[in-house]
Amino acid sequence: MFAIRGEVDRVNAPELCAILDAVIERHPSVVLDVAELGFINGWGLGVLAAQASRHRRSGGTLTIRSPSATVLRLLDITGLAEVVLLEHADPSRRHLAVGQSSEIDEASFGPEPYHVPAHAGMITAIPADTDVVDGTLRLVVTLARATVGGADGASVSLWRNGHLATVAASDKTIVDMDASQYATGEGPCVDASVKGRRFHAESLGIETRWPTFTPRAQALGINAIMSSPLLTEDRPVGALNIYSRTAMAFASKDQELASLFAAEVSHILACAGVDVTDEQLSRRRNEALAIRRLIAQAEGVIMEREGVGADDAYSLLCDYSRTSNRPFREGAEDVVASTQRFRRGAESEPRQSHHG
Repeated sequence: MFAIRGEVDRVNAPELCAILDAVIERHPSVVLDVAELGFINGWGLGVLAAQASRHRRSGGTLTIRSPSATVLRLLDITGLAEVVLLEHADPSRRHLAVGQSSEIDEASFGPEPYHVPAHAGMITAIPADTDVVDGTLRLVVTLARATVGGADGASVSLWRNGHLATVAASDKTIVDMDASQYATGEGPCVDASVKGRRFHAESLGIETRWPTFTPRAQALGINAIMSSPLLTEDRPVGALNIYSRTAMAFASKDQELASLFAAEVSHILACAGVDVTDEQLSRRRNEALAIRRLIAQAEGVIMEREGVGADDAYSLLCDYSRTSNRPFREGAEDVVASTQRFRRGAESEPRQSHHG
C-alpha cells in the first residue's frame, strides 16, 4: 500500500506513472491512499486510468483509499470511480509523495457537476504515452455522454498507422457504429476525420449522404449522429462522435457543447504529443526507465546488505520510505547513495604499510 500526498500535475505525473509501472511488476493489486492528496489534474487522472486498465489486464485491482471530497468528486465526474475500487481510511500507509501540498477551494468547482469549462478543462495535458492518452480520452467520452443532451453514446476516433481506430467508446454498440463507418469508408465520423469540419446527421431516416452506412446505423438503433473534427496543427487527426437513438436529438446548445468537447480533446492530443518529436519521446521514456532502474538498484542493495529475497527487499524499501517520511523515489536514491558513500569511505581509509 502506498500513499500519494500533495498534488499530481503535468510535472510529476510521469514520475508517478514510472513508479507505478515498477510496482505493478511485483504487485498486480495495489492500494493507493490518497487521504493527503490535495488535487489531481488531467495528467494524474490519465495515469490512474491507464494503471487501472493495466491492473485489470494482469488480473489485479487498483484501489483508491480515503479520497477527499475534492478528489472523490473528480473521480466521480470523470467516471474513474466506476473502474477502480474505493475504500475508507486505514491508519497505516506508506508514502509515495509526488509533490507539495496546497489547499484547494472546493467552491471553485461550482454547483454544477458537469460544467464543461470547469471540468473538461482539467483534463488538458497528459504524458505522451498511448495507454495514458487512451485512458484520458475514455474519461472525456464519459463526460460527453453525460452532458450532451440527447446523447446515448460517444466515441473518439483517431488516425493511427494510416487507419481510423476507435480509441474510446461508451459501449459496444458505439464501437460497432464506428467500425461500420471504417468498413464502408463513409459516414460522419469518416468525413469529419478527413475533411476537418463537423458533420451532423439530424435524422438518418432522411439522410442521403452515406447510402451504405446509413442502413447499418439504423439497424443498430441509431437515428442521429454528430461528429466533430479533432485538430492538431490545424489538420484533422480524428473525430469526437456523439450518437443518439432519437432523430433530431441535438439542439443548437448540444452542438455547441460537442464543439467544446472536441476542442478539449484536440488540446489533449496536442499536449499529449500526437506530433511530438522522436527526441522528446525518447527523453520521456529514458526518464521513466531511469526511475525504474533506480528502484531495481535500491532493491539489489538491500538484498545484498540484508541477505533477503527480492520481495522482502521491496517491502524493506517501502518501510524505509515510510519511516524516513521520504518520497519513494528519494528513498531509493538514499539507499543507492549510501552504498556509494560506503565505498568512497572504504577507499579513503589509509592502508597499513608492511616493512620487512
